[in-house]
Amino acid sequence: MEEVMDTIMSGEAIKEEVASFLLALREKGPTVAEITGAARIMRRFVVGIKSNHTVVLDTCGTGGDKSGTFNISTCTAFVVAGAGVAVAKHGNRSVSGKCGSADILEGLGVKLDIPAERVEQCLNEVGIAFLFAQRHHPAMKNVAAIRKELGVETIFNVLGPLTNPAQATHQMIGVYHRRLVEPMARVLSNLGLRKALVVHGSDGLDEITTTGPTHFCEYNGVDLLSYDISPEEIGLPVASPEELKGGDLDENLRIFRAILDGEQGPRRDIVLLNAAYALYISEKVTSIEDGLRLAAASVDDGKARAKLEALKEFTHAE
Repeated sequence: MEEVMDTIMSGEAIKEEVASFLLALREKGPTVAEITGAARIMRRFVVGIKSNHTVVLDTCGTGGDKSGTFNISTCTAFVVAGAGVAVAKHGNRSVSGKCGSADILEGLGVKLDIPAERVEQCLNEVGIAFLFAQRHHPAMKNVAAIRKELGVETIFNVLGPLTNPAQATHQMIGVYHRRLVEPMARVLSNLGLRKALVVHGSDGLDEITTTGPTHFCEYNGVDLLSYDISPEEIGLPVASPEELKGGDLDENLRIFRAILDGEQGPRRDIVLLNAAYALYISEKVTSIEDGLRLAAASVDDGKARAKLEALKEFTHAE
């Protein structure tokens, strides 16, 4: 696998052979060893950055859940950063939603296309940075056209979250299918993360959901632990899928700003829940209850909003 991936990423592979390989691998289903090997090669081709933080979290998901929700994991990133955890938010433009993390951040006024050294400085000084996949993964140009032509999920859909350019120490990844939860957690342990959490909502969300149970696989640094938790077990009301829907870019921007400004309701609940687990897996808190309290304080004290403003200001400074 590593030899094949090296050939693909270096642009030496024949287009038709790459397409056939990706489809055959999709049909078979990649093993944990194959995903691990592919991720290791992809990491070698990344334009990386270094952090002076001892803990760096990423909340990047696979996308592809076709649910049409608002930008939950991106909003979560600011809540977590406001609570004091450095966040290297790795993302791109939309895969299946109406707007991806890059689209929403650009709409909020964040400048995306800045040099890697400035991204590194931003992470170290602001405590949150956006790592735009297009800039940090130049070798992906060798497969971009092929992926678009195929029009189906391939191994690259799961490789994105596994190849954070800041080498995140802790990760919370949402996946688009339950069958990916345990394998992705195993891959993250193979790649040397200190702690990681992989999640899939029973409603199909690549997030921790509030409409019903979520399936988790937690890598605690030693073992993998699988479990299911419902929102009511944590004291949150059950939401309807409709209450979590996003819209076009303008609507998603309105929702995003409203949450950071303290608006109550199901959208706030799901962001706080995801932030609570992110704070837990990044070792900021030892319980989800404490995570919920810290996440709520990040929003209500204006710290999450302040992180957004600081990120905007930094990316536009010379």
